[in-house]
Amino acid sequence: MKAILGKKLGMTRIFDEKGTVIPVTLIVAEPNVVTQVKTVESDGVAKIQVALPQTRKLKKPQAGHLEKSGVKSTYLREFKLEGLSVGEKIDLSQFEVGQLVAVSAISKGKGFAGTVKRHNFATGPKTHGSNNYRQPGSIGSMFPQRVIKGRRMAGHMGHDKVTVKNLKIAQIDQANNCLYLRGAVPGANKSLVSIWSENE
Repeated sequence: MKAILGKKLGMTRIFDEKGTVIPVTLIVAEPNVVTQVKTVESDGVAKIQVALPQTRKLKKPQAGHLEKSGVKSTYLREFKLEGLSVGEKIDLSQFEVGQLVAVSAISKGKGFAGTVKRHNFATGPKTHGSNNYRQPGSIGSMFPQRVIKGRRMAGHMGHDKVTVKNLKIAQIDQANNCLYLRGAVPGANKSLVSIWSENE
C-alpha cells in the first residue's frame, strides 16, 4: 500500500500529447512525517500515523505526542503501512503517472436542506391550489408509531467523509510536491485529503 496526505488547491486543466483537454485536481503533498507506529492486535495489521507539517502553535498534549517525530502538525491520519519508523518521511516518489488511487476528504457543507435538494425527492404539482409542492409527504404508518431509523428527511447536508476511488494520476511535479489527479476530488480548496493506493 502507498499513501500520503496533501492539501487540495483546486481544479485546472492540462493537455496531453494529442492536445486533448484533461480536467485535473491539483493537490500539494509535501513530505509526510511518520509520528507513530502501531500494531493492531485483532488482525495483526501494522498501522502508522503520519502528519502533514504545519507552522502553527500546538497545544501541550499535541506537542507531547509529536515530540519524538520532531514535527508540528494538527493534520494526523493513519494508514496501513509497514517497514517505517518514527521520523521517516513519505513523499510523492512512491507514486507513478497512470496509477489509480483513492482519495478521501470532508465534503463541502451545505447547511440545512430539504428533501428535494438533499435526497432528490420529486416535487408536487404547482397548480390547482396544491399546497404540497416541496413537502416530504408521509414518513410512516401508524405502527410502530415512531420514525423508522434511516428515514430520508430534511436535515444537515454535506460535511461528510467522502471517498472517491480509481482516480488516475495525470502528472507528478516532484520539485513542487504537486500531484495532478484526473477528475474531481471532494472537499473545499485548502482542505486536507488522504491519498492511497491498494495496488503495489
